[in-house]
Amino acid sequence: MATVPAATSTGQDIAQRLMADGYVVVTGMMADEDVQAARADLGRVLSATPTGRNPFEGFSTQRVYALFAKTRTFDQAAIDPLLQDVMTRVLGHHQLSAPVGIRIGPGEAAQILHRDDSIYPVPEPHPPLVVNTMWPLDEFTAENGATRFIPGSHAWEPGRTPTPDDPVEQAVISPGSAMFYLGSLWHGGGANQTGQPRLGVILEYAAGWLRQQENHLLAVPRATVRQLPERLQELLGYNIYPPFVGYVNGSHPRKALAADE
Repeated sequence: MATVPAATSTGQDIAQRLMADGYVVVTGMMADEDVQAARADLGRVLSATPTGRNPFEGFSTQRVYALFAKTRTFDQAAIDPLLQDVMTRVLGHHQLSAPVGIRIGPGEAAQILHRDDSIYPVPEPHPPLVVNTMWPLDEFTAENGATRFIPGSHAWEPGRTPTPDDPVEQAVISPGSAMFYLGSLWHGGGANQTGQPRLGVILEYAAGWLRQQENHLLAVPRATVRQLPERLQELLGYNIYPPFVGYVNGSHPRKALAADE
């Protein structure tokens, strides 16, 4: 797997690898103490989170939706300067689309391979629309459900789908790292063949002119949003796509947010 250290990499380095390979793992993105805090706080949230409702969600998998309404442990990761530089280089003006905590339980089957940008009815080929970052909070192993992906599939011709002959790799990575991958890369959660769950967080970003997968304006209470860093507020949707897409009563949505105080 293509792996680079955050400490000595630039946003340009990572963006170039991402565009060339469809994915890149960046080590040293989260300190050990922050990993521990995130694992503990998500454990609190997961204690009241049901398992999935269909094979795609996973019947033995828990998903923490409305992530930024429920934990503060990924606020800084979401606005990390290196991450934001990469997103700007690849997506331009961007926003958070579908941030979610995912704990794959013992016995879970492998998820179907899919592309995250396929939900948008945009003719192919097209510029990047979605970039995901995956943050392991447990060791991701081949046995416990490490994400499967097909290297190079982001560059396939329009209409091509996976076949049994396509080589599938797994994202065997450690906590503290983050895997960046394009929304056009075919991927899916792996099968958990162990007796322990596997926990990670997805921070998905999309081009700023698209509709976000999750409606954060409803999912995250405004009282909570007002306590967040300004950049995170923007990424959740309190922002304008230039020149004026997303205004509220003719003004920047930040004014509407402040008016509620």
